[in-house]
Amino acid sequence: MPALKAIEVREMKVLVVGGGGREHAICWRIRKDNSDVKLYCAPGNAGIGEIAELVDIHSEDVPELLKWSKKNQVHFAVIGPEPPLVKGIVDKFQQEEIFCFGVNKKAAKLEASKVFAKELMRDYQIPTAHFEVFRDYHRASNYLEKVGAPIVIKADGLAAGKGVCVAQNKKEAHAFLDQVMQKKIFGDAGDTVVIEEALWGKEVSFLVVTDGEFVIPLAPAQDHKRIFDGDEGPNTGGMGAFSPSPSLVFEIQQEVLTRVVYPTLGALRSEGIVYRGILYVGLMLTAKGPKVLEYNVRFGDPETQVILPRLQGNFLELMEAAAKGTLNKIEVSWNPHACACVVLASQGYPGHYEKGKVIERLERASQMSSIHLFHAGTIRKGENIVTSGGRVLGVTALGEDLSTAVRRAYQAVEKIHFDGMHYRKDIGREIL
Repeated sequence: MPALKAIEVREMKVLVVGGGGREHAICWRIRKDNSDVKLYCAPGNAGIGEIAELVDIHSEDVPELLKWSKKNQVHFAVIGPEPPLVKGIVDKFQQEEIFCFGVNKKAAKLEASKVFAKELMRDYQIPTAHFEVFRDYHRASNYLEKVGAPIVIKADGLAAGKGVCVAQNKKEAHAFLDQVMQKKIFGDAGDTVVIEEALWGKEVSFLVVTDGEFVIPLAPAQDHKRIFDGDEGPNTGGMGAFSPSPSLVFEIQQEVLTRVVYPTLGALRSEGIVYRGILYVGLMLTAKGPKVLEYNVRFGDPETQVILPRLQGNFLELMEAAAKGTLNKIEVSWNPHACACVVLASQGYPGHYEKGKVIERLERASQMSSIHLFHAGTIRKGENIVTSGGRVLGVTALGEDLSTAVRRAYQAVEKIHFDGMHYRKDIGREIL
């Protein structure tokens, strides 16, 4: 691979790949810190279109993204979602001497394959739940009968955050296994499953920026994955988040760095994998210490929406340093205020939902103090902004403490309306 040239240009051109709430938060932060950057987003959404030039190319169409980037002389690309990372977008861009913030194809396997991740943890003594791997439906079914419930079942491949079931009884476990391995609701991602012991404790997210050697932890965050209040119903991509997480105190963060983050990066190096970008560790804080539930190789959504408003420092410079291997020269700090995000979703999500619902009174909410409206599934149609996805908006608020941030977020939510609008009413309130 040719050496990447340093970025020394009069007008820096940045492409953000993706179109969700995470990407809106990334674009917002880049624009906030760097008013002179030429900012593009592919494909983006209605909110991103107000601060960046939208490029009508799907985030997974790597050949077209590369072709467009070369033609438009893009200097730096930020890859938001996991599918293009798994397809090797970073490798392709770097071959053309375009810097990228994101992991290469080999490193992306840490999220793309639950089996790879679990076996890496087992081989390098990184704390996680006991597990077994199955490629045959009947053997998996027999194992469920043997071990009983509660039990956790995971599709091996990517499933948009919905490929995990924490089954409370055998009936639920068998039903999910049938959906994944027999009915193929996640396609080839369900050809292989991981069945593991259920862990109990507090679930938290710990993200770091890394250049493969040096690590900068991001502000700790905690998200809400289930669709209904009280953590009921099916898993989603995330229905809300808050930061900081009171569960991730400094001492636990240091323990996670020592027992999980640095050993993981060391294990990857031992496997010949260079890891530069975001390392997202989903953790369960158990009575026996932190244990890894999963790895992600990109920013979380909606965790990003509550982390970036608290960042003090230049976000683009942070990402550049990670891409170039100079992270040891960067310092960041964090706003002491708390941040909370409430996701507004379409009726029926995470199952079937309708699109094209007009979103009303956005301007009222956006004019409120300390409020950020991060668009996800939105498009502009004429004078209107309408729904175009399952998760539609991330209503985000800063506050002197978590209670204030949560209250402000829900006050802004009350000003917004679209037909079938659904949201959880207990984001962050379990710890208040």
